[in-house]
Amino acid sequence: MEYTLLAVGFLLLELIYFKIADRFNIIDKPTERSSHTEITIRGGGVVFVFATLVWFLTHGLEYPYAIVGLLLISGISFLDDLYTLSSKLRLGIQFTAVVLLLYQTGIVETYNLIWTAIALIITVGFTNAVNFMDGINGITGLYALATMLSLWYINQIEAFTQTSFLIYNVIGVLVFLFFNLRKKAKCFAGDVGSVSIAFLLSFWILSLVLETGSIVYLLLLAVYGIDAVLTIVHRLFKKENIFKPHRSHLYQYLANEMGYSHVWVSFGYFLAQMLINIVFIAVLENSSLNEWVLLLTTISLLCLLYIGLKRIILKNITTY
Repeated sequence: MEYTLLAVGFLLLELIYFKIADRFNIIDKPTERSSHTEITIRGGGVVFVFATLVWFLTHGLEYPYAIVGLLLISGISFLDDLYTLSSKLRLGIQFTAVVLLLYQTGIVETYNLIWTAIALIITVGFTNAVNFMDGINGITGLYALATMLSLWYINQIEAFTQTSFLIYNVIGVLVFLFFNLRKKAKCFAGDVGSVSIAFLLSFWILSLVLETGSIVYLLLLAVYGIDAVLTIVHRLFKKENIFKPHRSHLYQYLANEMGYSHVWVSFGYFLAQMLINIVFIAVLENSSLNEWVLLLTTISLLCLLYIGLKRIILKNITTY
């Protein structure tokens, strides 16, 4: 009953936001980087922040530093949805928010400055990578759902966070997908949605890595990670400015150049990450295989798959 009421509540909050967005013209207009062609409400991913705040206020104000960090990073992202902000200001707030996240996880106290700095850079990079990957209907919500469901299962074995924290956000993601996972989306996540969900995923996975001492759990983000990193490498090889808008991600080639349904491409990313998660969790539970072997083998296979698919697509584009 509690979760049903939460779903209804989040749904109402989302509908109220749509009214506000419509009133103040918070919309997403198609650009050269866009994979959509119609004007759509932007910022529907604010429901992720709503879900977290409701959980925070009803569960003893747990993880205060991380929540403050979330408010900072989602706030600046929402403003960036409305206006064109200075990249220095945006990055400054992002780094401040991630420092709060790292302090909450305990990494600042547990590890030296070098490892903390590495975690800081990787987390900020991942947060922006998720934002760049948010380009077609359903991809951010479904991918977040795959990771959160896996985290929920792992949390039953290796308790690294409050189970209710994950469940509240799973409900928030499902509400968002109700409006976004469509041929013609009612809303997009916006920077506020993609950045805030990336921030939350970073918090949970860092907490899990620190709790278990195992870096192999980074595989929970492998599909997005490989697409983001290898796309940057590919663009560098083509001598492109990686800071300019583009449509060079694998999912963009599949949806735009190859003409596959955006929804089905998003489901493909969801299923790929879920398959990886199921296999590696099963291996961890039933095998003594070295975690570095598992990590490097999985990453290598994903890289080969990415490169192979990209070559096939580019060949087809050139041919036709």
